[in-house]
Amino acid sequence: MIPKEILKKVRRLEIHTRSLVNDVFSGEYHSVFKGRGMEFAEVREYMFGDDIRNIDWNVTARTGHPYIKVFDEERELTVMLLVDASSSGDFGTHEQMKGDIAAEICALLAFSAIKNNDKVGLIIFTDRIEKFVPPKKGRKHVYRVLREILYNKPEGRGTNIAAALEYMNRVITRRAVVFLVSDFLSEGYEKALRIASKRHDLVAIPITDPRETEIPNIGLVELEDAETGEIYLLDTTDAANRKKFAQEAARRGLLREKTLRSMNVDPVDIHTDQPYIDPLVKFFRMRAKRFR
Repeated sequence: MIPKEILKKVRRLEIHTRSLVNDVFSGEYHSVFKGRGMEFAEVREYMFGDDIRNIDWNVTARTGHPYIKVFDEERELTVMLLVDASSSGDFGTHEQMKGDIAAEICALLAFSAIKNNDKVGLIIFTDRIEKFVPPKKGRKHVYRVLREILYNKPEGRGTNIAAALEYMNRVITRRAVVFLVSDFLSEGYEKALRIASKRHDLVAIPITDPRETEIPNIGLVELEDAETGEIYLLDTTDAANRKKFAQEAARRGLLREKTLRSMNVDPVDIHTDQPYIDPLVKFFRMRAKRFR
């Protein structure tokens, strides 16, 4: 039985994302992912203007006339949401926490997928696998996926992206579209990312708060690492400290970007102080042009 307050949250998410799905995002989603997978349908005689790369040389040799292979667009896709539920998601210095934004993005992607009759699955992870929901179709199933994202009480506090990707590679054997939604405060995931990016169409969605990249001059500040519980005392009146903080954040961001790009994983950078729909739409339009 779904608690009423969670059901209300799920419905609010649906209402909030419905117009985006219907008016903005559905066409972008369809243009990028539909048609990417093709399955063989038949052979027919070559006609002027056909792509010569599709010529079936075996049939051509046997008949003495050129024939081409005809492909149909695959009817359904599998969309996997890999969602980071570590304690650092409970951070945000603007209207929403990182975890709240992650939930809205997942709702947008999930409702776009079922609008196109695709399957949606979920893996929630921290420093361990918290929850796996096998891919299925339908609005009722999406409600369950979103309920898990909103209601799940993780046992772990840290982030282990490698473990999430390795688990996904084991349980999802057919090629899928995978959205990795995380703040990427993790290390040592390069090998798992490389394997996953070869098996699946992998999209990274890093979520960052401005105070994770720079800190203002506000005096002596006590900082707590949400994932480890470690306490830091930082004197923000010292310009050198502020500069070092910003440089370290920039280094992590550049390293992440370099790692993703080297493995042909497209990033969609989300910031808690900016609307998330803009970078998402920009990303999908960019990919639609690439695959035309």
